Amino acid sequence: MRIITVHKDSPLEGDLTAECELLSINGHEINDLIDARFHSSSESLKLEYRENGILRIIDIEDWDYRDLGLELEATKIKVCKNKCIFCFIHQQPKGMRRALYVKDDDYRYSFTHGNFITLSTVTEEDFQRIIDQRLSPMYISVHATDDTLRRCIFKNEKLEPILPRLRHLIYNGIRIHTQTVVCPGVNDGDALTQTITELAELHPGIETLAVVPVGLTRYRDRLPDLRTFTSEEGGAVIDQVEALQKKYLKDEGTRFVFPADELFIIAGRPLPPLSYYEEMSQFENGVGMVRQFIVDFNRRKRYLPKKLDKKMKLDIVTGRSAEPFMRSEIMPFLENIPGLEIKLCPVDNEFWGRSVTVSGLLTGGDILKTMQNSSADRILLPPNCLNNDNLFLDDMSFDDLDGKLDGRLGFGSYQIADSLKNVLSGEAR
Repeated sequence: MRIITVHKDSPLEGDLTAECELLSINGHEINDLIDARFHSSSESLKLEYRENGILRIIDIEDWDYRDLGLELEATKIKVCKNKCIFCFIHQQPKGMRRALYVKDDDYRYSFTHGNFITLSTVTEEDFQRIIDQRLSPMYISVHATDDTLRRCIFKNEKLEPILPRLRHLIYNGIRIHTQTVVCPGVNDGDALTQTITELAELHPGIETLAVVPVGLTRYRDRLPDLRTFTSEEGGAVIDQVEALQKKYLKDEGTRFVFPADELFIIAGRPLPPLSYYEEMSQFENGVGMVRQFIVDFNRRKRYLPKKLDKKMKLDIVTGRSAEPFMRSEIMPFLENIPGLEIKLCPVDNEFWGRSVTVSGLLTGGDILKTMQNSSADRILLPPNCLNNDNLFLDDMSFDDLDGKLDGRLGFGSYQIADSLKNVLSGEAR
């Protein structure tokens, strides 16, 4: 592994330099950062590395288990070879940046980032490494426990049965969080009941199951014929899940299975209280995220200015999914701040299609179309529509959009009250 950076507080500063190659620690080959961290958990270390073609060794005694302070080159991502009927990667137009077409199915990123994987690319060697290095918890997309149906969903006739693979991990001490993306007429109804029931039988090894409604874009030419849930169907899925929740809560002390926030929004139903989501284990999967957003706002809103000394017009950009709860839970408080003229601006997703309603998939172009005639002094973006390089999905940058909107954009954050406090007080974006 090529070393990119040796941090200043690293115990190896002065010995290793950028461009050195880390070969092994205590005789174990290093293939990625997880290997480096796992094999450095010893009282003494023997690092073998190569510098300018010369093999060198560093011995460290009385190691205090600190991080080595090394940034290593990125490893090649293990990609998914399935062709799932609802795969979002297949629902994108051509010509976008290359990273958006990567079908991540890497168990290492499941452990480090909570990415959901299918287990279909995991080899026996990979399984052993997961077990040996205790890469737990893992996040696994199941979609259906009936193997015939699952192979149909994944469009992979060679797909290994899922339950034995889950049992193998659980038996060896690996905890698992699961999800099923449900499609009307495909894996809902009795198939969903079977999936929930058979996964619940593996609790506590399987800690949670999220039920997430399928998301479809307008780019589905030559793809399987699917549709989204109606309001009535979304409510039926919630009822189906909550009937089983009651049983598991009584028998196991946990609800185990949780409908995604999107189902409540589709059904037009009130969001459950925060306690409903227990440990919030599937927060990043959109399970409990909306309720947490509302709770955080209510906890922090007392820090907002009671009134503005100078009048301000503020527009808040959001997706259509967030519009109902933003109007009912957030806007009434803000509209009562003297001196603040505030407007909620939901953006229709013309790029992906109007069936895509989450703020995280809004593009710079669609935001510009909606906001180009705004008369607001400041415009606040949702927090999740930009990547770490400040790019929207259509490759427009924050600075580009900000320039087109006369420098009025402000960054949002999941703690919306904090974002508003900064904007209203004139502090940094």
